[in-house]
Amino acid sequence: MTTNNGKLYLIPTPTGDCTPEYCLPAYNSIIVNKISHFIVEEEKTAYRLLRRINFTGNLDTITLFQLNEHSKPVDYADFLTPANNGYDIGLFTEAGLPCIADPGAAIVSMAHKKNIQVVPLVGPCSIIAALISSGLNGQCFAFNGYLPVKSPAMENKIKQLERISEEIGQTQIFIEAPYRNIRLFTAFIDNCNSNSMLTIACNIHCCNEFISTKSIAEWRKSPLPNINKKPAVFCLFKK
Repeated sequence: MTTNNGKLYLIPTPTGDCTPEYCLPAYNSIIVNKISHFIVEEEKTAYRLLRRINFTGNLDTITLFQLNEHSKPVDYADFLTPANNGYDIGLFTEAGLPCIADPGAAIVSMAHKKNIQVVPLVGPCSIIAALISSGLNGQCFAFNGYLPVKSPAMENKIKQLERISEEIGQTQIFIEAPYRNIRLFTAFIDNCNSNSMLTIACNIHCCNEFISTKSIAEWRKSPLPNINKKPAVFCLFKK
């Protein structure tokens, strides 16, 4: 039982250019339209996202708390103060599910400590979408986030995770800044075993979605995929 009246809702947002109805339940709009306090990454994109997910409230009267790399942990408690006064709070990221590859987890952790009920809403996650459409092992997998940027740390990490994949049958999942996609793809091609499987899932839930799984040997013979500066997820598996 919680002692606070307000709840913390984790609000998914579209991962691509699709209409919200394509990937978000109608129930989400009902919940969002009851909320006047939101924790967001950037205010400008937050207003745009609220319009996209059919927010009908007054955007001039809502309260936005900004949570990103510039935020100070000492301020996090203030973000949750409205819950003490009976107000529900919405937490959402720029795309997909909150707390996956974004700083929202710190807020959720604090909400639990403050005995604020956390309610996850249903919505899209490009990482899980990539995995289930890869044909790779969905029973055992690990999301590794971003690999080291510099060489040889990146190449060494790829080889290490490829060994782990072979040893325990675990699919390894990665994301990268879109402008570094080609560099990461090249690193897989140059450093992985020929029979390892690599999935590239790009622009998930967009009209130009691209998802393909091939062996490294097959990728080496294929044209370079058009993934430069586009959001992508990579899955690696070595049998």
